[in-house]
Amino acid sequence: MTKTIVVKIGTSSLTQPETGQLALSTIATLTETLCYLRHQGHNVILVSSGAVGVGCARLGLTERPKAIALKQAVAAVGQGRLMRIYDDLFSTLEQPIAQVLLTRADLVQRSRYLNAYNTFQELLGLGVIPVVNENDTVAVEELKFGDNDTLSALVASLVEADWLFLLTDVDRLYSADPRTVPDARPISLISNMKELAELQIQTGGQGSQWGTGGMVTKISAARIAIAAGVRTVITQGRFPRNIEKIIQGEAIGTHFQPQPEPTSARKRWIAYGLVPTGKLYLDDGAINAILQAGKSLLAAGIKAVEGEFGNQEAVQLCDRHGNEIARGLVNYNSEDLQKICGCHSRDIAGILGYAGAETVIHRDNLVLI
Repeated sequence: MTKTIVVKIGTSSLTQPETGQLALSTIATLTETLCYLRHQGHNVILVSSGAVGVGCARLGLTERPKAIALKQAVAAVGQGRLMRIYDDLFSTLEQPIAQVLLTRADLVQRSRYLNAYNTFQELLGLGVIPVVNENDTVAVEELKFGDNDTLSALVASLVEADWLFLLTDVDRLYSADPRTVPDARPISLISNMKELAELQIQTGGQGSQWGTGGMVTKISAARIAIAAGVRTVITQGRFPRNIEKIIQGEAIGTHFQPQPEPTSARKRWIAYGLVPTGKLYLDDGAINAILQAGKSLLAAGIKAVEGEFGNQEAVQLCDRHGNEIARGLVNYNSEDLQKICGCHSRDIAGILGYAGAETVIHRDNLVLI
């Protein structure tokens, strides 16, 4: 049976930790593995980090640049080199590939989101392996994915993949960092969202010297993917052949079980594709109505409005302590919402001078986080 498989490999797995130079044997093994999966009839997408790391090595830089303009310039140098290496290796095995560079803006606008979906479907239909990376050269800070873990989860959600593999520099998740805590407990399976929410990993937040991700970003990525019904696995990037073994049923790595009833594509776009531009703080009654009864949000349940946003933009819905419980598309801009928050729906027309929507966020445009 044909599966759609998304594989993300991080800079820490693509490069030598001491020098930042490419780990060519790992890349070659990864290429062979992905070609094998393709020959088995599966659809394969590779999300590859490494452009900045490769650019650093090419330019003789001894550490990853922090200034965004320099980082973007270094990424431009490294991306071409990285694709050249991939193309040489895949071409040796007669496997066509395609470069797909994405920015967050490509997923924010609904028409571009759908166009990205159509492009992936055409490439996969042609038997091509898309090689995806963030378009670092043009991405602006407010619309960056931040890391390729998030990007890979959004791509897996977009194409409704069966598997997402996050290849990293440890063999699985642990209860603490195994490099510093000898008795750290390995975690083999996260079976539901509650377990995922309770999972707290001692990672220090950051990854290797050359990468941007850490275990925190991988857990966040897993949350996005399993909400879309994608089985997610964290495993050792130095051994790409483990991907084949895992698909065949071997208990390698940490598995995140997908939700049995994935959220709709539109709600996934609202939850993870869009960048929220404001916050609405809700009273307990509104929170219970949303969480327990699946109701729409009414103006009466809003205690405070934060940020500036327009009609049909995404906002976060928070409790009184600022914890996000949901997000959705608003039917009013922030200026009008300031005037009607806490008011009954029947009073809205008198306050604003026009008959607006009865709901601030309709339940069809609202998704729990």
